[in-house]
Amino acid sequence: MIENQNTEFKKIWKDEYIKWISGFANAQGGKLYIGLNDNGEVAGIDNYKKLLDDLPNKIRDILGVTTEINHYNDDGKHYLEIVVELYSTPISYKGQFYYRSGSTLQELKGPSLEKFLLKKIGKSWDEVNAEGYNYDDLSNDAFDILRKNAKLKGRIPSTDLALSNTELLDLLRLKNNGSLTRASLILFGKDPERMNSGAFVKIGYFKTDYDLLFQDVISGSLFSQVEKTMDLLTTKYLKAYISYDGINRVETLEYPVEALREAVLNALIHKDYSSNAPIQISVYSDYILIWNPGKLPDEISVEKLRIKHSSIPANPNIAKTFFRAGYIESWGRGTVGIIEKCIEANLPEPLFEENWGGIAVTFKKDESSEIKQKTSVKTSVKTSVKTSVK
Repeated sequence: MIENQNTEFKKIWKDEYIKWISGFANAQGGKLYIGLNDNGEVAGIDNYKKLLDDLPNKIRDILGVTTEINHYNDDGKHYLEIVVELYSTPISYKGQFYYRSGSTLQELKGPSLEKFLLKKIGKSWDEVNAEGYNYDDLSNDAFDILRKNAKLKGRIPSTDLALSNTELLDLLRLKNNGSLTRASLILFGKDPERMNSGAFVKIGYFKTDYDLLFQDVISGSLFSQVEKTMDLLTTKYLKAYISYDGINRVETLEYPVEALREAVLNALIHKDYSSNAPIQISVYSDYILIWNPGKLPDEISVEKLRIKHSSIPANPNIAKTFFRAGYIESWGRGTVGIIEKCIEANLPEPLFEENWGGIAVTFKKDESSEIKQKTSVKTSVKTSVKTSVK
């Protein structure tokens, strides 16, 4: 055996290990072994009989949970197995909340604790009321963007699009008992950074990791952030290769626009908005990296992003609104579409990874692409000139 998300070894028992039991109960459940060393080898304990009698009551009195405790004998060496079930309610240890993540125990505090507690009661960050805000804090321009795109995609009936902004928020379920939700402020707010200081996008062009040449910050409603980010990427940060189809000039960006747009949308929709870190887009001469704070759901691994998978959005109300507005086509296929578009453009498959406390996707250029494109331009120009002379 080895230690993992659901298994922990302790050579002897200490009462403070009850917090490990709370960590298992708050995560996915697990087993705590007493009498095994860090390598999972049986070291044995002498007081196993007393622990068998004491631990069930001690754990119940401190945590309020029941556990199954099993005794094993390996060639005269005794050890215990404490089986912990996953609990749907938060389990605290002396007023503190712990969570098993990988092979470590984490104490939850601040935004992480809020996110955990909301999940336990079946709520997400974006459906909580945004206290202290009213309709004057919302942008009419953001609603105009929603209406324009939703009309093109037909996801919202035209009669509903004619409703007032307030009525439209009701339709999209972005209000709770008349109060605006966090989702409504992020999606439509004039200044979402008042509520969350990291609710913006930062783009930078880097010569090296330490040599930033220029940068931009994109603020405002989430709908406007999508449009402004894509506009800056395509007009300022990325080169367009030029070729000719007969006498017609053809411009092709270094990376497929559809793939970049899907990656930007994923970052904005799935970002952990309890974090104060912004979405960061780093552009280099040979690759572009799009990073957003947060983590993948426990049910989805980085490997699963390469195939169709279930959709478990971090911000379901934000995601549903973008779907109704026609920005995303089908949940669970966005990352697959990104890969397909890159392959169609003869680019390497993008790299998905969890790092720096967030999720990143990296688009890389084909090393020979610029040479090919330059050759294509020269050939096209020469052919065009010769043809025109004739």
